[in-house]
Amino acid sequence: MHAVAVLALDGVIPSDLTTPIDVFGCARLPDGRAAYRILVCGLGPTVDAGAFTLRPPWDLTALADADTIIVPGLADPTAPVPDEVLDALRQAAAAGTRIASICVGAFVLAATGLLDGHRATTHWVAAAEFAARYPALDVDPAVLYVDNGQLLTSAGAAAGIDLCLHMIRRDHGSAVAADAARLSVVPLEREGGQAQFIVHDQPPTPRGSALEPVMRWLQENSAQDLTLDDIAAHAGMSTRTLNRRFREQTGTTPLQWLLRARIRQAQYLLESTGHPVDRIAGQVGFGSPTAFRDRFKRIVGTSPHSYRAAFHGADG
Repeated sequence: MHAVAVLALDGVIPSDLTTPIDVFGCARLPDGRAAYRILVCGLGPTVDAGAFTLRPPWDLTALADADTIIVPGLADPTAPVPDEVLDALRQAAAAGTRIASICVGAFVLAATGLLDGHRATTHWVAAAEFAARYPALDVDPAVLYVDNGQLLTSAGAAAGIDLCLHMIRRDHGSAVAADAARLSVVPLEREGGQAQFIVHDQPPTPRGSALEPVMRWLQENSAQDLTLDDIAAHAGMSTRTLNRRFREQTGTTPLQWLLRARIRQAQYLLESTGHPVDRIAGQVGFGSPTAFRDRFKRIVGTSPHSYRAAFHGADG
């Protein structure tokens, strides 16, 4: 039977710990047998999980017997990871064991160096810190999970369910995974990625910089039909200088920054009003509803209609 070891360290996030136990634990083969054996492993005899203390039945030596290791997140994802844990994970990877992290558990997995050179994800709130702390990684904050074959990472806690179902489907096929999804009362696949859950703040304005006034003007006039020449003229710069300064201070171009500002405003309108999608497209500055839908899905990861269905308030 496929053995799944769930790593429980001090500071473990309880929901990250229990998600793989529940999802893998309810997976059944066509003949009714359990598809997985679950091993909860800890570094010591007790683990502090914040609201409670647990006694893991297995220690780190069980990781060597596992087919899959799950690394849940820690309340402080930047806390130092004990060398014994890092060594055990590296040894397991060298033996070919599949290792997956849930939420900010990606910080623990990245600390081993195993993710270097790979694409990875984590909770969007922690993505910037994750990328800064581990520059050898290609951090994608917009997706629910990333599967690199042997190494997998997932976004926030609920995305851990998506990742576990994905692994069940890899191991035993869609029928077994679909049954586990039904028992978990979740869809086997969710549309879009975690980009749709990111708070719709306006793109950041670097305070005190020469671009702050023009960025504020762009936010206030984002619905207007603005060209690069228009923006440069308002900023009192050449288009070349404007592009260069935007790239230096925001990592993108003025027009791309403007498009993202429009999409943030569209997210707000989809959440808070009942306006038709075509009307919202015009309100935020898109001349073509088709262009708006295409751009929205590219940035947010789902369609305007699906976004509204997920996030529109009952009193909107």
